[in-house]
Amino acid sequence: MQTNTLAPKTDRITSMRVGRGGTRGKTSGRGTKGQNARAGHKKRPEFRDLIKKMPKRRGYGKNRSRTVRPRIGYTGVNLAALENHFNAGDAITPIALLQKDLVGSRGGYLTQVKILGTGTLTKSFTVTGCLFSEAAKTAIEAAGGTISYGE
Repeated sequence: MQTNTLAPKTDRITSMRVGRGGTRGKTSGRGTKGQNARAGHKKRPEFRDLIKKMPKRRGYGKNRSRTVRPRIGYTGVNLAALENHFNAGDAITPIALLQKDLVGSRGGYLTQVKILGTGTLTKSFTVTGCLFSEAAKTAIEAAGGTISYGE
């Protein structure tokens, strides 16, 4: 047995160390020069630059994707659609309009419904839980229908 044939029982270095020459050579697996090759420093995130470019507006809640006071969406339904899809004396509610596919739901919730005055109305309805334009309100009342604002 000679000393140049002896080998350690376990390896002395367990993980690959970067930047120390050896078989990796030159850039030691880092690939490029400059900021990308430096240890302990990463590139600036691109999304941060987008945030910094947004204007700062005065007041609470601006620049927060407008989520502090969400916009209320209304779904408009014309009088002509009510005339075609409902019979005389029917009760019209947002749920009844959803069942007839005249309005939709967003995220499982009904959107607010506004009755608009386009079209003519010959049948009388009981309309509940909707908003109205002035023309629609006068047309429904002129046809003998009733309007109530509660559910």
